[in-house]
Amino acid sequence: MSFKAINFEEKLAKFNEHWSPRVIAEMNDYQFKLVKVKGEFVWHDHPDTDEVFVVIEGTLDIEFRDGTVTINTGEMFVVPKGKEHKPVANSECKVMIIEPKDVVNTGDRNSELTAENDVWI
Repeated sequence: MSFKAINFEEKLAKFNEHWSPRVIAEMNDYQFKLVKVKGEFVWHDHPDTDEVFVVIEGTLDIEFRDGTVTINTGEMFVVPKGKEHKPVANSECKVMIIEPKDVVNTGDRNSELTAENDVWI
């Protein structure tokens, strides 16, 4: 066991790519992932799991077919399983995503934004 806290700024400084989550910790079968986002993502869903977005810095909009939620620094939102959504950030936003291990960022949709899964920093 390591007795060192995980520093978000330190971890976020290790990569620059957008829409490419990096795992920083695991708890049971869940992973804590940091990601930098900018622009529009793809419409997708996760049919078997909820997905948590925690905004560390910036503003993230999550569009749904029937509305939009805005998440600001220090706020979080849980997207229910099976709910189609599209994250959008007008400027770079730093986010923590909490979801089960092996969840692909674009769900079942293949896209140029589909990231390699289970990449640790």
